Amino acid sequence: MTGGFAGRTAVVTGGAGGIGAAFVRRLATDGAAVAILDLADATEVVDEVEEAGGKAISVICDLTDPDSVRAAQRKVRTRVGPAHILVNNAGVYPHQPFDTLTFDDWRKVFSLNIDALFHTCQAFLPDMRADGWGRIVNITSNSVGLVFPGVTHYVASKMAVIGFTRALATEVAGDGVTVNALAPSLVRTPTTESGPEEAFEAMAQMQAIKRSQVPEDLAGALAFLVSDDAAFVTAQTLTADGGLVRS
Repeated sequence: MTGGFAGRTAVVTGGAGGIGAAFVRRLATDGAAVAILDLADATEVVDEVEEAGGKAISVICDLTDPDSVRAAQRKVRTRVGPAHILVNNAGVYPHQPFDTLTFDDWRKVFSLNIDALFHTCQAFLPDMRADGWGRIVNITSNSVGLVFPGVTHYVASKMAVIGFTRALATEVAGDGVTVNALAPSLVRTPTTESGPEEAFEAMAQMQAIKRSQVPEDLAGALAFLVSDDAAFVTAQTLTADGGLVRS
C-alpha cells in the first residue's frame, strides 16, 4: 500500500471485474478503503485486495434503481465511512443497427450509462460537500469522437455523460468537489475478449501507441484525477486511448 489515499473512502461502480476491478486494485493499493457497487458479487476482488493488505467491501446494488443506490450508500457509510471518491464505471456497450432499435433498447442503455450517474451522485455527493473535498470520475468513451456504425444509443449515452460531467462540476466546484470524465478506447477485458481478436489488432494499428489498451492503462489516469494534484482540474474529459482520437 502506498498510502496516497489513506483515510479516504472510494466507491467504484461495476467493480467486480474488468476495468472496474483494476480501478479498485489501484485505489486500494494507494490506501483508500474501496466499496464495490455491482449487481455481481465482488468477493473475488475483495479477497485479492485484502490479501495485498488493502481494504475493500462488496455491496450488491442495482444502479438503475434509486432505492437500491440509496440503500447501498447507507451500507457504505456504515461499513467504511462517508465517500470521498466516486467512480461511475458501470455501463453497457451493445451493438445494434439504429433501424432495429426499440425504445426499450434505447432506455436500457441510458438507464445504466447515464441515469445511474444521477442516482449515485445524488446519493454520495452530500457527504463530499459536507466534508469540503470530493472527487467524481465518470467513465465515458472515445467513441463520441470516433464513431462506428451500430452504436447510436451507446454513443448518445456517453455524450450525455460528458454533458452531465461539465454541468455537475460547475455546480459543486465551490464545495471542493471536482467532477471529470475519463474516455478509454477498446480495452482488453474478459467481456471484450469474447469478441474477435481482429478488432483489437485493427484498433491498435489506428492508435499512435500500437498495442491494445489494458485496464491498468486507465487506472493510472484515474489515480491522477482523484488525487490532490488534480485539485484544479474539473469539468474535463481526459481521453486515454493511446492516441486513437487526436484533437
